[in-house]
Amino acid sequence: MSALLETRALSAFYGDFQALFGIDVTVAPGEVIALIGSNGAGKSTFLKSVAGLLRPRSAGQILYRGEPVGGAAAASIVGKGIALVPEGRRLFASLSVEENLLLGAFSKRPGRWNLQSVYSLFPALRERRHHAATALSGGQQQMVAIGRALMSNPDLLMCDELSLGLAPVIVREIYAALPAIVADGMSAIVVEQDVQLARRVSSRFYCFQEGRVSLAGVSAEVSDEAITQAYFGAVA
Repeated sequence: MSALLETRALSAFYGDFQALFGIDVTVAPGEVIALIGSNGAGKSTFLKSVAGLLRPRSAGQILYRGEPVGGAAAASIVGKGIALVPEGRRLFASLSVEENLLLGAFSKRPGRWNLQSVYSLFPALRERRHHAATALSGGQQQMVAIGRALMSNPDLLMCDELSLGLAPVIVREIYAALPAIVADGMSAIVVEQDVQLARRVSSRFYCFQEGRVSLAGVSAEVSDEAITQAYFGAVA
């Protein structure tokens, strides 16, 4: 099966600082993969590069459905079917829950996700749809951020640190929605600090360390010891 997303020797820079060094990642249609690694390992930089928020060295370093998309504008990337749930949620404080959700639909891609399907997934948002989005609890704000991304009807959903700053019970509630989200064959990339949680929700994983892939494998098969070494050990 051909890859939905493929990166080939992806490099990324913040000015003169190189954050990614030759990253090779593939995501198949309908697959959920996890990116793990410590803070500063390059996970968020990878998602930003794919989402069009950070320009790679060449367009061919990022392929989506076989098409070079590296460096394309973020709005164009959304229109092609890639949506990012950013770290820290990044909601618009001046807008209501429903207005934040509707912003996600600007690309007008067809699909099953609309206000009603998002409210069915997260019933708490229906009750608070006219409230200011940033007045909600952290967990409910995360639901808004996920719902906003889903409103673009993506084929690839990228989630950056969904559990950050949330209580464990809320994290379980957020991740409990993932199977329903990908039930129609959507692919997902999940960046998660909790390694065991990341392995439970994904079929494969990539461990990043110092801007490089230090280990990749099937989530249920790789040993804890190997992951610990890849997570904390020096990159060769």
